[in-house]
Amino acid sequence: MTLLVDTSVWSLALRRDTQATEPQVHQLKDALFGSQTIVTTGLILQELLQGFSGPKAQAQIVERFAALPLLQPDRDDHIDAAALRNTCRRAGVQIGTIDALLAQLCIRYEATLLTTDKDFTHAAKHWPLRIWPSTA
Repeated sequence: MTLLVDTSVWSLALRRDTQATEPQVHQLKDALFGSQTIVTTGLILQELLQGFSGPKAQAQIVERFAALPLLQPDRDDHIDAAALRNTCRRAGVQIGTIDALLAQLCIRYEATLLTTDKDFTHAAKHWPLRIWPSTA
């Protein structure tokens, strides 16, 4: 299984002030030390770097993320993400622009999304998005 780990999970896992107890963080740790492939995208890296202050913390994040394959959205991904967002909106589900693009990248690359954000769970009811824990 390939996992795209959302910013929400990385933020919890990288915090130093408290021990994360969420099952998504435990899954991330298992995946990092197991046989699962973890991928990321520039948007997630950017969100993390914007959320952590100080050059030392930022340098550590950049260094750690250098080992992860980086998914690059193309023109069709942006078009499909807009369709995903519009479909969700018509169904009464609000999903942000960045989240729609992350969902589209998961769909394109057949990755499972590891997230704590419930908006993705609602979107998955209207679009073929796999969310961890996967039932498939």
